[in-house]
Amino acid sequence: MDTTRVSSTAFDGTPHAPAHARRFVRQVLGEWHLSHLAEDAVLLTSELVTNAVVHAGTGIELTCRLDVDADPAKLEIEVDDHHPTRTILAAEPAPEATRTSGRGLALAGMLADAWGVTYTRTAKRVWVRMELADPHDVREAAPALPSTAPVETLHVGVIVADRDGLVQSWNPEAEQLLGWRADQAIGRPLEKLVDWPGHGPYALSLADTLNLGRWRGEARMRHRDGGLLPVYVSHLRTRGQRCSIWMVVAREHGYLLTPPLRREAGRRIMDLLDQDMPFAELLDTIAQIVQMSSGGDAAYVLLAADGGNRFGVAAGAGATAGLVGVLAPGVFGAERRTPMMIEDLLAVDVELAQQLHARSLACAPLLVNGELAGYIVVTAVQPDRFDEELTVSLQHIAGQVAVPVQRERLAEQDRAHRGRLSFLAEAGELLAGVHDEELIAALTAQLVVPKIATWAAVYLTDLAGMTRLAHVWHSEERHNSDLRKSLPAIPRTALDELSWPVGPETVLSFPLLTQGRSYGALVIGRAEPTLPLEVADLLADLCRLVALNLHTAMLYARQATTSRVLQRSLLPMRVAPMPGLESAVVYEPAGEGADVGGDFYDLFTVADHWCFALGDVCGCGPEAAAVTGLARHAVRLLAKEHYTVADIFDRLNHALLEEGEEGRFLSLLCGELTPLPQGGALCTIASAGHPPPLLLRTDGRVEAMATPQLLLGIEAGARFYVETFELAPEEVLLCVTDGVTERRDGDRLLDDGDGLAALLSGCVGLSAHAVAERVRHAVDTFAEEPSQDDVALMVIKAAAIRPIKT
Repeated sequence: MDTTRVSSTAFDGTPHAPAHARRFVRQVLGEWHLSHLAEDAVLLTSELVTNAVVHAGTGIELTCRLDVDADPAKLEIEVDDHHPTRTILAAEPAPEATRTSGRGLALAGMLADAWGVTYTRTAKRVWVRMELADPHDVREAAPALPSTAPVETLHVGVIVADRDGLVQSWNPEAEQLLGWRADQAIGRPLEKLVDWPGHGPYALSLADTLNLGRWRGEARMRHRDGGLLPVYVSHLRTRGQRCSIWMVVAREHGYLLTPPLRREAGRRIMDLLDQDMPFAELLDTIAQIVQMSSGGDAAYVLLAADGGNRFGVAAGAGATAGLVGVLAPGVFGAERRTPMMIEDLLAVDVELAQQLHARSLACAPLLVNGELAGYIVVTAVQPDRFDEELTVSLQHIAGQVAVPVQRERLAEQDRAHRGRLSFLAEAGELLAGVHDEELIAALTAQLVVPKIATWAAVYLTDLAGMTRLAHVWHSEERHNSDLRKSLPAIPRTALDELSWPVGPETVLSFPLLTQGRSYGALVIGRAEPTLPLEVADLLADLCRLVALNLHTAMLYARQATTSRVLQRSLLPMRVAPMPGLESAVVYEPAGEGADVGGDFYDLFTVADHWCFALGDVCGCGPEAAAVTGLARHAVRLLAKEHYTVADIFDRLNHALLEEGEEGRFLSLLCGELTPLPQGGALCTIASAGHPPPLLLRTDGRVEAMATPQLLLGIEAGARFYVETFELAPEEVLLCVTDGVTERRDGDRLLDDGDGLAALLSGCVGLSAHAVAERVRHAVDTFAEEPSQDDVALMVIKAAAIRPIKT
């Protein structure tokens, strides 16, 4: 009679197929009472179906076949796809730990007793085989009920073995249960009497189990008649006598024993892996299951960071869970490959004990292809809370989740990397060109609230080392005032040593560091107790970006202050008052944030007359400003030494040529105003390549009053001359630079067709300030685009003759 059991199903080749396949295999093995093989079988099935989805993309057929009459009994799992190619990925070399693909056949080689590929005319079949050590493991497919055997038939065998695993004591119940007399069993190695279970790379050997303090679980003992008897074992290792005590009962009495942690928690976690849930939620749920199942006060999932040499908290659960960020090397080291239990953490790592608020610790490594990917950790406030049994359970769980968690993490890291780049690009664009420290602080706080934190505060440290609270921002703006009051305005201690106010949120501080200098800190409050590694990395990148912008802003502010002081020295602090004359000046540099450009002006007194100057240096920037300073101070100095206007031009021309800068030319309009007894003034003027001044007569006529001569700084032998005219009462003299006459709107200039003269002719009767404002307005509104040249103009008006009272 054929006793082979077969169960099959089919799926579409979609990303949901692996989850469906896992549920199917788990259900089938449960019906066949092979749940002890479910973890390895489900993992193999998931990998093979995933490979078929990725590499074939066709419909998939899954078959589970159990042959109990084979020697030994075997379970085969077959995955068929309909891809035309007859090639598959090789099982060697083993895939790297950081890869998310290519693991299916490597896992088959590790977990299965055999695997292979069979081709038909229409399909490719990849199969794996798992051999059953005891065919009696396969029971009838009837519901398993707790044993109703009376308690008086229960035989608890007590077996004592020494440190070398040799049986020292064998009680009568053990003899009745297993058939061996005491004289036959004593002195035998325990391993000869036990058929030790173990599927997969993470199962402990019998020797490892004997070295544990405590352990409970299923095993098979060899009966005197040669058969294998399923039993439950409760193991205890004494500390003083250095021996192991086994209490053994038949499996049908297993309901009398507490199920081990690894069964309950392991099954719940494997069910999680069959569900499609966000990676962070998956890790949080694993931590919650481990914490609740272990009875610890807190549980964590640590994942590798910084190239695998350090580990950071990816998820946490429990009343004391508050650990965040990356841990310093120590207890959790990259070289550790075995579970660990620490009875009192204070005796091992005081700093970690303070961070964890814990004394007891148990952990198991997450190993993927021999590489350490992280840890599962359980902690307790009191010391000596755990035993070695817990480490075995944690290692069982770690073995189940290591590969799926690593695979999901790599996919999540890829998504997080793209999201981080997008976030940082947005932040960089928002902060670009911002030179105001207060604005940078405000933008930074609003970047992280509410995306990352419930509230944020930015502390700034200036170039003198003074730290202050610059900006706070709460997701609920009504709390901003209270938040600012609760935080120290000027911290008296270093920001990394400051104790932040304790509230409902977890408070974290991130330094704003760049080029080895601190520019303050970003302080955030989060409702979540732990901070995922990806978010911690994102905040670290953001803080470096903010610090770099603060560095630039502080340097810019210092340079701008220095530049402003120097630039203002290039312009007169005030215009000298002139009795009988009224003056007005408009000066608008073209450069953004500039106080001085290539244009300059001056108006000052010398003895019994006044001097004025209006110039334009060829070029812009610091070089032009240097020539501006030279020209303005030279004109004032020479005039006060009573040089004539012509001599001033001659001396300044030679000074420019001696500077030796090619192309550094200067146009200059300079004149003297001498008051006349009848009112008005006598004007002596000269123009070196400058737009001629315009004189507005009282009848509205406009005349150009100076002939342009050669620019200064071109020819050493140039000779300059002056022209003289009378500025009568109520007449206006307008002097401008080419930023006025050449104001452009497309191909049209403001002075085309004597446009400036026409504008001035309409200013009869206006004051000097009104004339200056009308010209400035005309320049601003001549075109939609702002002017690209400096604008400077000077208006001088002779006052009206006052009648003499008699």
